Amino acid sequence: HTGSGDLISRMVWMNEPKSQKREGNRLLVVSTSKTDFWRKTFYGYITDNGHFFSTEASGDFTFQARVNGRYAALYDQAGLMVRLDAENWMKCGTEFFDGRRHASVVFTRDFSDWSTMPDLSDTAAIWWRAVRKKDAIETLCSVDGEKFTSVRQGYFVPGSKVHVGIMCAAPEGPGFEATFSELKLDLG
Repeated sequence: HTGSGDLISRMVWMNEPKSQKREGNRLLVVSTSKTDFWRKTFYGYITDNGHFFSTEASGDFTFQARVNGRYAALYDQAGLMVRLDAENWMKCGTEFFDGRRHASVVFTRDFSDWSTMPDLSDTAAIWWRAVRKKDAIETLCSVDGEKFTSVRQGYFVPGSKVHVGIMCAAPEGPGFEATFSELKLDLG
């Protein structure tokens, strides 16, 4: 188990955001406009320029963080990501569309797929958890960090060393501020 302070100091950015500020074990990140992670399905494009702050992990692990944001524009999103490469990744978190927050999960194996449900809260921070076991990842969320609701399970390439961490993006809007805290990575 790694405390969030040590963990944050070991993490690196893929696609640096417009701005980022660390306050103790909290990260305030402002995403850049026209950023997203998506491959092909339905929308026909590939975009891989969202912001991803990660560390490496291999084998089974549990990663979680408390996530909130000033969600306002279509598809504003903030949450977690597990990534092997540009064709194999998973993101989960809160995403804004139809005028409200949703719990959103995308699994990508060359082609992205997407599932959503109403978010657990329209205002509160949400704890998101990604659990990698064997050839799968389970995503869960919670309003209190204690009782977690399973949102989705999906296939993920087993064994390989991956990057795991937090992500945010602003596909349509001008960019928005997301807050991440209580980052925790447990291996095995």
